[in-house]
Amino acid sequence: MLQKRAVEFDVEEEVRVKNVKEPFCSQYHCGPLLGSGGFGSVFSGHRLSDGLQVAVKQISSDRVQQWARLSGEVSPVPMEIALLQRLSEVGGHRGVISMLDWFEVEGQGFLLVLERPPQFQDLFDFISERGALSEHLALRFFCQIVEALQFVHTNGIVHRDVKDENIVVDTRTLEVKIIDFGSGAPLKETPYSEFEGTRVYSPPEWILSQSYDALPLTVWSLGVLLFDMVCGDIPFDRDQEIVRAMPVFTKRVSKECQSLICWCLSYRPDDRPTLEEILSHPWVEGGEVEEEEEGGDLQDVHSSLPSTSL
Repeated sequence: MLQKRAVEFDVEEEVRVKNVKEPFCSQYHCGPLLGSGGFGSVFSGHRLSDGLQVAVKQISSDRVQQWARLSGEVSPVPMEIALLQRLSEVGGHRGVISMLDWFEVEGQGFLLVLERPPQFQDLFDFISERGALSEHLALRFFCQIVEALQFVHTNGIVHRDVKDENIVVDTRTLEVKIIDFGSGAPLKETPYSEFEGTRVYSPPEWILSQSYDALPLTVWSLGVLLFDMVCGDIPFDRDQEIVRAMPVFTKRVSKECQSLICWCLSYRPDDRPTLEEILSHPWVEGGEVEEEEEGGDLQDVHSSLPSTSL
């Protein structure tokens, strides 16, 4: 088991008001369970003052692997809170889920209050119901995800669990957001020797040597994710398949799209592109969304999916 450790994480002290604020139950109502995973359970909820729909993520203290110390707080908090707090303080990004508030509740651990789009579905279920996506729709989602990850990296954070289950799609607008920073960490230039993400999205270097760098890890996961979108399933299920790094395309995929996927899934970390190089790849630059096509994507989604309001 990984050792629990606290990491210093500086934030603006004037925004930390946890010691004087009203308790969670007097500000929010927590409703039915939406889902659960390795880092906690997520419930629907709303803010009592104005009825705003929110998601409430509950994290048990005994399941936290990394802790952070925030200015103005006596006790350490889960790293996820520190990471989301940092992104919030720099203004957030439309492609990253926003944390509206957080609380420590005796007997329950920590409660994170997160934004909740009125009508959304995670990308795993989206693909499960529709099958492989058109390259045009995959590109629409993929560009948003890469740009959101640029924002995350620019602000000193690595997500470390980029996958379809951690992307939510607003089925009204086809905008996507990255969620669940439970595996995240402060970005650093030196290698990481711990990994709390999803193994089938992990790169060969982790499988072979339990070590990886932040950017090559992220780009490898993006390659797996893009394959998943255009083929309807992930390329690798077993460690030996990951180490071979030779995806077999099960659907008709353009040469340009295959080229980008294979570049992201390069065996050697140094051979993988940067996020900027991904966005300048011919498949990306040659597939800019036009207004007419954009409307077609929305019509296709609305005609093939039941409305999902969580």
